[in-house]
Amino acid sequence: MEEVTEAVANLNIEGEGAAADAAGAGGAEAHKKNRIQVSNTKKPLFFYVNLAKRYMQQHNEVELSALGMAIATVVTVAEILKNNGLAVEKKIMTYTVDVKDDSRSRPIQKAKIEILLGKTDKFDELMAAAAEEREAAAEAEEQG
Repeated sequence: MEEVTEAVANLNIEGEGAAADAAGAGGAEAHKKNRIQVSNTKKPLFFYVNLAKRYMQQHNEVELSALGMAIATVVTVAEILKNNGLAVEKKIMTYTVDVKDDSRSRPIQKAKIEILLGKTDKFDELMAAAAEEREAAAEAEEQG
């Protein structure tokens, strides 16, 4: 867990719109700075939870997006953030998009979801409390 949090803290994301372009979103929509393209195979669940927290700190809201089987992962991330009092749903959008598949001559249709989450009133307070807990745990570990 610590490693994931540390990896997220040191993360510098560039070109995150590439996945959206490949999925057929295209245009200016693909280059939103607060969008996270979620995959259910590439990263662990809490990577996305922690990344969403960082995005909400920076942009006050985050847009979680996924195709097909990754939709369950996006919903789980959103529910974790909501249940911990960090986020509130602003908008949920569902689509069916055409995805090019090299093995087939025509595109296949996939479900797509986009969930827009905003910070709750308690977000900054809860994040500060979590940071204090981490610092106290680190100090206790150093002493003992």
